[in-house]
Amino acid sequence: MDATVITDPETYVRAVPHEVLDGLRRDAAVVRVDDFWAVMRHAEVRQVLRNPQLYSSNLGGTQIRDPATPADLRYVRRMMLNMDPPDHPRLRGLLARAFTPRAVTRLVDRITVWADGLVAAVQDRGEADLAKQLADLPLLTLAEVFGVPEQDRRLMFDWSSRVIGFQDPEYAVIDTVDAEGVTDMARAAMAVRPKPGPNGEMPDPRTRAGMPDLYAYATALGEHKRAHPGEDVMSDLMRHVDDDGGRVSIEEFENLFWLFAVAGNETLRNGIPGGLVALMSHPAQYRRLLADRSLLPTAVDEMLRWWTPVMHFRRTATADTTLSGVDIRAGDKVVVWFASANRDERVFADPHRFDVGRTPNDHLTFGHGPHFCLGAQLARAQMTAVFTAVLDRLGEVRPAGDPVRLRSNFQNGVKSLPVTW
Repeated sequence: MDATVITDPETYVRAVPHEVLDGLRRDAAVVRVDDFWAVMRHAEVRQVLRNPQLYSSNLGGTQIRDPATPADLRYVRRMMLNMDPPDHPRLRGLLARAFTPRAVTRLVDRITVWADGLVAAVQDRGEADLAKQLADLPLLTLAEVFGVPEQDRRLMFDWSSRVIGFQDPEYAVIDTVDAEGVTDMARAAMAVRPKPGPNGEMPDPRTRAGMPDLYAYATALGEHKRAHPGEDVMSDLMRHVDDDGGRVSIEEFENLFWLFAVAGNETLRNGIPGGLVALMSHPAQYRRLLADRSLLPTAVDEMLRWWTPVMHFRRTATADTTLSGVDIRAGDKVVVWFASANRDERVFADPHRFDVGRTPNDHLTFGHGPHFCLGAQLARAQMTAVFTAVLDRLGEVRPAGDPVRLRSNFQNGVKSLPVTW
C-alpha cells in the first residue's frame, strides 16, 4: 500500500482516502510515511496529544512541512497553536473567558438570528450554493467575538482561504474584498497585500512575510482597541500587550489574531457544508433528524466526526520514546491523523456509518489534552443554529451538482456545494 497518497493534496480533490487510512490503521497504530510517523488509531492519538512534554507543538510547529527558515520557525513558535507549557497555558488562560458557557450563551441569540437570516435569504429560490451562502456565519461570529468591524469581516475569509488553501491554485490567490466598503485600516492593510508572481505563485502564507496585510490589520486593530476598548477579546488582550514585560508580547498578539482569523473561521466554514454532505449522503438519517429535532446535538457531533474538517496535526518528539511498540527518536515528526482516528473501529461501532443518534461519540475533531479547541462550544452553537434553520426553512435538501472540494491534505474543505429543495 502506498501510504504517501494520504499526503498528496490532489488526493483530496476527489475524497478523503478512507480505504487507505483503514488499511494503515488496521496494520499498525503508528506507521512511517515520508519523513514522519503517522499516528492512526484513536488511543495513540490521545496519548500523543495529552503529553506535550514528550510530543512538542513548539519544536517544529504543528504542520508536517518544516518552516523554510530558522526565522520563520522562531516566528511561528510565538503562535498559541505552536506553544508548549508554560507559554501555552499563560495565553490560553487570558483567552478562556471569551469561550465560557456563559459567554457563548450570550452570543447564541445573535448567532441564531444570523444563521436564520442566511438561510431565509435563499429560501424562495429553491436552489443555492450553500457552501458559499453559509460561509458568512463564522465570519459574523468572529467579528462579534473579536471586535472586528462587521464591514471588514470578508478580509478574514480571504486570509483563511490563502492560508488553508495554499495548495489550491484558486484559494492561494483569492481576493474577494471590495476596498470601497471597508474601514480605513482595512484599506491600508489591503494596500500591502502581496501580488501573485509571474508564475502565479504567492509567498508562503504561513510566514509573516507571506501575510503582510493580515499583520498590518492586526497592528492597526490592536491600536484602535487600545484607544477605544470594548467588551471583545481584542480589547481585553490589548490591556495585557507590552513587549517590555507585558503578559502578551506584540508578536504574540499578532499571531493570536492570525490564529483567530484562520482557525476560528475555516474549521466551521468547512464543517457546515461537510455536515450537509453527510446528511444528503444518508437520506434515511436526514429524514430521521427532520422528524426528531431532539437528535440535533448528537447529529452535530456525528457530522464533526464523519467529516473531520482538520485532518491532522504534527508534534515533534522531545526524547527517544516508544509508541505502540514503535521506536521514535528525539526530533522525529509525529503526526496525529484525526481523519483516521475518528473512524477507528476500536472506538466507533460501524465507523463509516453516519448515525445522527450516535452516542457515545468520543470524536477528536476538537483535539484532546491541553490544546483542546477553545471554541468547541461556540462551533457547536453555530452548527446547531445553521442546521435548525436548514431543517425549518428548507426541509430536505438534495444535491444539484457535485461538490467542489478544496485541494488540501490538511483541511477537509468544500469550496462549492450546489443544492436544491
